[in-house]
Amino acid sequence: MFDGVCNLCNGAVNFIIKRDHKDLFVFTPMQSTTAQKLISKHQLEDVGFDSFILIKNDEYLLRSDAALEVTKDLSGYWYLCRIFKILPAGFRDYFYRIIAKNRYRLFGKKDSCMLPTPAVKNKFLD
Repeated sequence: MFDGVCNLCNGAVNFIIKRDHKDLFVFTPMQSTTAQKLISKHQLEDVGFDSFILIKNDEYLLRSDAALEVTKDLSGYWYLCRIFKILPAGFRDYFYRIIAKNRYRLFGKKDSCMLPTPAVKNKFLD
């Protein structure tokens, strides 16, 4: 789940799609009905739109843990980013939150969620 109006978040989704050669990931903007149901199911109402949420095997990962878990399954050498798991999550998430808090100012924002192209529509739940 990602903030569907955030340019940085949309860029991250496109980045993942291009490197997801095993077709493992599907996406939904947090603004969608599907995301809201998943948020409720996993009791993540307090997480906020500034968090990246990965649900895998019916368990959730947040923020930097989610991002680092995604890199494990991307093509190329992105799995090497998992070296950052040696850093405490609180330390990693401190920097994550700074970027997340300023993401609209730094990267901009759309008026509405992106509409996937027909080529990648199967990668989105909503």
